[in-house]
Amino acid sequence: MDLQGIISISGMPGLFKVVGQMKNGVIAESLTDKKRFPVYSHQQISSLEDISMFTTGDNKPVADIMKAIYDKEKGGASIDHKADEKQIVAYFESVLPDYDKERVHASNMRKLFNWYNALQQTGNLKLKEENKDASEEKPKVHAEEKPKKTPAKHKPDTTKVATSKGVKKTAGVRKTGVA
Repeated sequence: MDLQGIISISGMPGLFKVVGQMKNGVIAESLTDKKRFPVYSHQQISSLEDISMFTTGDNKPVADIMKAIYDKEKGGASIDHKADEKQIVAYFESVLPDYDKERVHASNMRKLFNWYNALQQTGNLKLKEENKDASEEKPKVHAEEKPKKTPAKHKPDTTKVATSKGVKKTAGVRKTGVA
């Protein structure tokens, strides 16, 4: 799954897409209602690309788990995150059988299914292979086919700097008083 730019903000329901950057944060857009708002650096932001779940072996990224759900449902919606806890656990076991039963709780599973369904409903559930195919269609230019650039001749800087009367402008020289 391609989850680049999709974030979760602590204390705010739903998922968001990063659409811009600010000096001290980012500009996020809600996936459901398309409203944009600033998210500052003091807020806790989690990128879905960086989140993983505990398994008995190595941790499994959320993108891989969502890909497994996508394959199981053939691109359709998964189980409702408000379903009974036993149904949630049974469905999650069918998707990720080697998850760590002590460290992955039903609330984590519910959140994952909620995120998957939100991405599926808004059309932001994309496979990485689709993006690779689009980039491969662009024609590639070989090194022999590129026109050779001739080096540009160095032209002296002819811009004039306004200085106060009688003061000599020295560029790049620090006056320290020691000769």
